[in-house]
Amino acid sequence: MSEPSPPPTSTAGKATPLKCLSGALVAGSLGLLLYRLTAAIAHSFAAHPLITTNQIAHSLSAAVRTLVVGMSTLATGIFSIAALGLIGLGIQLAVQGRSALPPAD
Repeated sequence: MSEPSPPPTSTAGKATPLKCLSGALVAGSLGLLLYRLTAAIAHSFAAHPLITTNQIAHSLSAAVRTLVVGMSTLATGIFSIAALGLIGLGIQLAVQGRSALPPAD
């Protein structure tokens, strides 16, 4: 039988403040774009109400519109919270990195 190979070592997975802040910039940008998309969707739904006398169609329309706006809002919140978390991690890594330096004599 062959010996199991050791797991690969990678330095690409190490978090740095720069990686965290650049990731926060990307996540924040996506969050802002999704926020604008959510606002546009909600405005469009409010400006174009469904004109029908059928109660079932009206109920289904309200359910689908709520689902669409809710999913868009959920995506906005996820990306925004991820951006805040990455900013916090970047700050934490920067502070830990400075405290790990030996004192200058």
